[in-house]
Amino acid sequence: MTDIVIQGIYGRMGRTLVEKIAARTDCRVVAGIDRQAGMVGDIPVYTDFSQLPCQGVIIDFSSPAGAVAAAQYGAAHSVPCVICSTGLSKEDEAALEAASARTPIFRSANMSLGVNVLIELARQATQVLGGEFDIEIVEKHHHNKLDAPSGTALMIADAINAEAGGKYEYVFDRSQVRRKRDAKELGISSVRGGGIVGEHEVLFCGPDEVLTLQHSAGSRGVFADGAIQAALYLAGRKPGYYTMTDLLRGKLPCV
Repeated sequence: MTDIVIQGIYGRMGRTLVEKIAARTDCRVVAGIDRQAGMVGDIPVYTDFSQLPCQGVIIDFSSPAGAVAAAQYGAAHSVPCVICSTGLSKEDEAALEAASARTPIFRSANMSLGVNVLIELARQATQVLGGEFDIEIVEKHHHNKLDAPSGTALMIADAINAEAGGKYEYVFDRSQVRRKRDAKELGISSVRGGGIVGEHEVLFCGPDEVLTLQHSAGSRGVFADGAIQAALYLAGRKPGYYTMTDLLRGKLPCV
């Protein structure tokens, strides 16, 4: 049985995690961290990690500052951390990597297993088609999302660009540029509206054909499921910086 501490337990993802974990027999929520102390059912909630009377794998769905605080607490107390917060700066990411020298840190901008399979497929398609096909990414999210493009769109772009040897330049807006598309452009477009949970398309556009890789999230539950799998994967691991590629290794022949 893996014990789990949820940072951001009052939020939508925190509540979804509580519901998902309650239906499982291989893990349990032992505490929460959020802005106000209280209870979620029979789960005690604290305002600071220093108040925790117990330990468990931390799943963080909070903020960049909260993610860094979780990683630093984990490093100081040898507690594994699954960091799911988005919008982290380079300095924040560096803090996570520093913490991973002392405790296992799992980091992904998107916890959906399906999205990460899409990324692996995009890598393979880039190997085969990238030299002759133009590549475009389109991401769609609800109207409350703050960042654009999404962290997942950038994850996809970075994976493609790494596979292509870094030859692509990201283009986010062509409205002020009146010229033909350059072969080294990688276009990233954002749509915001309604309650779209998250949709991502990768288009490989050739002279006479288009290959589209697409993922659509039907609910936030897919992100909670991925975070739980990451927490179970991380329990008992040695210190290090882990990603979805590590989790998928052995599941996909291409990883």
